[in-house]
Amino acid sequence: MNAIWKYCKGFLFQFFPHHFLSRITFWVTRLQTPLKNPAIRAFIRTFNIDMTEACYPDPEDYASFNEFFTRRLIPGARPIASGADVIVSPADGYISQFSSYAGQRAIQAKGRWFSMHQLLGGANEYGCLCERGKFVTVYLSPRNYHRVHMPLDGTLLEMIHVPGRLFSVAPYAGEVLNNLYARNERIVSIFKTGTGYMAVVMVGAVNVAAIEMTWHGLVTPPRGKTIYRKKYSGIDLKKGEELGVFNMGSTAIVAFDSHAIEWYPDLRSQQPVKMGQLLGTTTRSLNPDTPALP
Repeated sequence: MNAIWKYCKGFLFQFFPHHFLSRITFWVTRLQTPLKNPAIRAFIRTFNIDMTEACYPDPEDYASFNEFFTRRLIPGARPIASGADVIVSPADGYISQFSSYAGQRAIQAKGRWFSMHQLLGGANEYGCLCERGKFVTVYLSPRNYHRVHMPLDGTLLEMIHVPGRLFSVAPYAGEVLNNLYARNERIVSIFKTGTGYMAVVMVGAVNVAAIEMTWHGLVTPPRGKTIYRKKYSGIDLKKGEELGVFNMGSTAIVAFDSHAIEWYPDLRSQQPVKMGQLLGTTTRSLNPDTPALP
């Protein structure tokens, strides 16, 4: 019965006015009204959010619900795994999938794939990034911290806004909707790293009413129906530095064009992670003394 219900939801969701509903969410969550205080408190209770980590733990300190949702954390709340070759989680959430990809196809869920070529906005000049490499997908639930950070030191080369749908990216959707991440609206950031090219993809979803990048500001709501590209030079970001913000929850995907990546042996699908937590390394050897992931 659960499987049937998941497929029904996936089918029906294709007919929802995703962008219209998300624009309403954009407006409502930015209203500066006293009603936002009980709304924030209800959200905290419902999703069991630890506000002791927040820079401002009192709901009344936030001018709007969106300001609360995109809250910053106190310094040190997310230690960054050290080491020049260490790859860390870009966000809080849980590991949806991690693996190699080849022939442009990357696993989305059991029996479902998405096109890395389409995800990254089509053909580009960045080696084999669209064709083969390694990737990890981190799903952010509503309770999570919603700022996205650098998994590795890198130099920004290009930002690509790819228009698309706004399907839910909740676990059930990945199991029933083909090519989900490559169909949704997304922001692709391409970096040059010490191990090759790296893409960090912030995937939109219903009610993800906006995505902001630190070097650009607000990128979505959408500019239109055509892919927008902008090249950069001289923007270097260190591992753990903030690169973007989800205004409501979604999914972050990190892809490397190099197979000289080793995921940490204890990494598992469906495993909770926090931003800055060790996911792997760019070298062929892992330190056996590295503490196991929780």
